[in-house]
This record gives sequence, structure tokens and C-alpha cells, in this order.
Amino acid sequence: MSLFPTPLVPSTPYRLASRLDFLLRRRLWAQILLAMALGIGLGLSLAPSGGALVEASTANLLAAWLALPGRLFLAIIQMVVVPLVLSSIILGIASSGDADFLRRIGFRIAPYFLATTCVAVALGAAVALWLAPGQYITIENLEAPASVVGVAEPLSMASLPDQIIGLIPANPSSALVSESMFQIVVLAIFVAIALVSISDRRAKPLLDLCVSVQDISMKIVSWAMALAPAAVFGLLAQISVQVGFDAIVGVASYMGTVLLGLLLLLMFYMVIVALIARRSPLAFLRAISGVQLLAFSTSSSAAVMPLSMKTAETQLNVSPSVSQFVVPLGATVNMDGTALYQVVAAVFLTQVYGVDLSLPQLALLAATTVGASIGSPSTPGVGIVILATIVQGMGVPAEGIALILGVDRILDMSRTAVNVSGDLTACVVMERVLGDDTLPPSVTTQE
Repeated sequence: MSLFPTPLVPSTPYRLASRLDFLLRRRLWAQILLAMALGIGLGLSLAPSGGALVEASTANLLAAWLALPGRLFLAIIQMVVVPLVLSSIILGIASSGDADFLRRIGFRIAPYFLATTCVAVALGAAVALWLAPGQYITIENLEAPASVVGVAEPLSMASLPDQIIGLIPANPSSALVSESMFQIVVLAIFVAIALVSISDRRAKPLLDLCVSVQDISMKIVSWAMALAPAAVFGLLAQISVQVGFDAIVGVASYMGTVLLGLLLLLMFYMVIVALIARRSPLAFLRAISGVQLLAFSTSSSAAVMPLSMKTAETQLNVSPSVSQFVVPLGATVNMDGTALYQVVAAVFLTQVYGVDLSLPQLALLAATTVGASIGSPSTPGVGIVILATIVQGMGVPAEGIALILGVDRILDMSRTAVNVSGDLTACVVMERVLGDDTLPPSVTTQE
């Protein structure tokens, strides 16, 4: 017996997704690409190491104001990411109304996410060790922003038990306030499973509240999406002013290594789509192209979560019970692109500073990257913070983060698009693995 009466059938993603589709029909992709080109061009013309049309102080002042729409956009997304993830996971799990279904999909999706993350880390390490981009960089007098230096203590085996216990939100309010996304996911899963286990009458008030919270969050996201072109223009203009032409050329080898790794990871997804999901990779890519573009422009898996769910259901023919479980969960714990980026960046920095990594150190780096990427917030810029945590225990000075900080925004956009592609790949895989029993009889799709 489903917990959802007819009005609560998981149809809320369609409402925001229709708005996002409207933006796409308005050639949002063209606006974003034009904004990217104009932003980079303006930034390089103003940059002291570029066109130097104005003095450095003036250029930095203009860059700060140009980035205002982008910072406003990111702030709005961050404002709603917690309620959106919390409500979406609760509704996605509870919508099945079937404990057996939850058990079957849960026991399959967890090892799948872990396996793909391990593959991503292995690909990143292999590409970074093969191309060795750090050998082309000479370090002189780098300074790191205070907000990056010392953000966290490095992970170690001694602290691992505490890290495991810390996954449980002993204080839910503290987890919500601090935006500890993995703890929030764990809390949502516990609440959703409990809702399935109690009577419909007692569960309905909380489910109604979650539907309202999801609707409100999605509405706010739709407002933020209108700022996407201006946000991309301003943020890339600021980046270009800060790093300049010389710096972009200097770290081109590092950027190329990360992008090659992400491309190989995307090709790995296509192999999974073909061999496990038994679908055409080209048709799959065409179906998800709009989601990839929005993910690239926003750098946030959470921002495109509603469109991801609708695309999975309407374009990929995935059951709502699967899409509304896998997509919100994947947006938080399935960060394959982020994991690949982190290991490439860590190996790159060790090469720059002449730190030789032994095989045990590489294994520890891989394990740490897998653990750090799972549950990382699906908001822009979080990858650089996680990276600072990883490299601190590897003999890399904290100021080394400044070397890659300037181009992180561009790479953040790319890895987010890959992260979203991985979530949709997981949807079609789970649909195939679970077979015809994917959709519980009590759940119907509402257009």
C-alpha cells in the first residue's frame, strides 16, 4: 500500500523541470555559451597579465562587481540545497511504499556507487601518473587564501573509527545547520524508511510537509536559473582577471589531464549503458544533453536535480520510484567526477613539489579520495576544500592550492556535468537490474 494518495504521486519534479525545459527552448544553452566566451574575453582584456586595459586594482574591483550575479546565484542554490535534498530523498524512498523494493534497490545501488567511484579514482591516478602534468610547472612564491589553508585535519587510519561514527547524525539540528550532507542523507534515509514502516494516516502529515518543502525549493531554484547566463559571464570574467593569460597557459597541462580523465570516465559510463543497461550510448547522450549543459553552467548537481529526475522518467523511461530514489541520493554520494579530479589534482601537486608517492601512499590517497568524495556537498567549489584536506598529509604545502585555485571553476563545471551523467547512468542500470518489478503496483506516474 503506497503512502502517497493521488495528489502526492511523485510529480513535483515535472513542474520545475518544465520551467527548465522552457529555458532550454529559449536557447539557454546558447546564452550560456555566449556568456562564457564574453566573460573569458572581457576578463583577459582586463587582466594585468592579459590585455591590461586598466590598472590591476581597478581590474580586481570590476571583477568583484562582475561576479556579483554569479555569487548571488550560488548563494540562492546553497540556501535551498539542504531542504531540497532532504525532502527529495524522503519522498523518493517513501514513494515506493514497499520495504522489499527499498531493500532490493538499496543493496544494489550502494555497491554500484562505490564501484564506479573506485573506477573513477583509478582512472584519475593512471592518467595523472602517465601524463605527469606537474613536471611542466615551476613554483615560485605562491600564496594561498586564508579560507583554504588549514581547512581540516588530514584523514588517517587512527581517526577512521571516529569518521565512521560521525556519519550518523547524533544531533540532527547540528547536521542541518552545518550542512553536513552525508549526515543529512543518512537522516533522510532513516526518516523515509520509518515512514514506510508506520501507518499511512500517521505518515501523511510529514509527507505533505516534504512535498511542500520540495515545491518551494524547486520554485526558488527556477528563479535562480534565470540568472544562469549572467552568473556564468560574471564568474568566468572574474576568474580570467585573477589568473590571467599566462597562468591559464601555465596550468594547461593540468587542466588537460583532468579533462582527459573526465572524458575517459564518461566513456566508461557509456560502456555500462551499452553492456549492463542494454541501451544505445548515443541515444543516451542525446537524451541527457540538456541536463549536462545545465549542470555544466551551474556547477551544482542539486540545481538540476528536478530536470535530472524528469529526464530519467520521460526520456530514459525510468520508473519514478527509481529516479526519485537514485537521483537525489546520487547528487550527494555519487561524486565520481569529483573523486577523479581530486586524485589528479593531488598527484599533480605532489609532482610539482617533488613529493614521491610510494605504492602504499597511492593506495591511501585512493582510499581517502573515495571516502572524501562520497557525501560531499553538491554545491559549487566544494571540491577545492576537500582537496585541501587530502593533500595536507602528503607533504604538499597548503599554499600549493593557490596554483590550481584559479582554474578550479572551469574544472568544477566539467566534473559536475560528469557527476550528473553518472547519476542518470545509475538510473538506467538500476531500471535494468531490477527488471519489470521496478515500479511498485501502487505507484503511478502523473504527467
